Amino acid sequence: MTGRVDQAIAALRTGHQTLAGLASGFTEPQLTGRSAASEWTIADVLSHLGSGAEIMLAALDAALGDADAPEPHFRESVWDRWNALSPRRQADDFVTSNEVLVRRFEGLDRLRRDNLRSDLGFLPEPVDVLTLASLRLNEFTLHTWDVAVVFDRAATLAPEAVEFLFEPLRLLIGWIGRTDALGGDRTVLTVRTTDPDRLLGLDLGETVSLVTAPADPAPVLDIPAEAFLRLTAGRLAPEHTPAGISVDTARLTLDDLRKAFPGF
Repeated sequence: MTGRVDQAIAALRTGHQTLAGLASGFTEPQLTGRSAASEWTIADVLSHLGSGAEIMLAALDAALGDADAPEPHFRESVWDRWNALSPRRQADDFVTSNEVLVRRFEGLDRLRRDNLRSDLGFLPEPVDVLTLASLRLNEFTLHTWDVAVVFDRAATLAPEAVEFLFEPLRLLIGWIGRTDALGGDRTVLTVRTTDPDRLLGLDLGETVSLVTAPADPAPVLDIPAEAFLRLTAGRLAPEHTPAGISVDTARLTLDDLRKAFPGF
């Protein structure tokens, strides 16, 4: 466990350095230009990540005993304050806010990395540091792509983060998947990913869930891991889809799967 926690925290640092470097150099027109996130400018994305860092830091500090648990409506007050900032301030304050969060993760000693539990308020129980860091990596990596792809149509998710995004997906996929667009018939796909290699099941029933890969013959989706993660996050439009993805069933196409995951 400890090694994976260390790797996840290192990925948070690498991701921060990448996006902070971009944010610091954006011009005003770039900040107010459209990102790949629906209805958000680039400054909006940075504001979301900056406020998210502040909110997660509050949960982490409470778990460490360095602060009281956040009051009701804390999230809303943070969002309101960030939304009121100018685009330039949103970008600059994102860099500061996220740096503080990453440093707090980096400052955790071995005992806390292994044993600390944080209550995020929206999950059934407090989570360990690996889950906490992975949830932040999930949000951070997807939204970094929302910014990067504006300037590079071939942008992909940060490779050092990809392996940590599967567990957050397992936690969240029931909320983000929509099977009503598929006609109501249950389908279980075997998903075979590369970079890293994973074999899992995608259950498209009344709700969507990740399951063990079916033992019986089942339709197979062959796809790079980062593209699968973008698919489930609504970020695999045709113009951002790598070659070589295949779905070996006449019942479902890649476009059908795109409809099942409209994004957030």
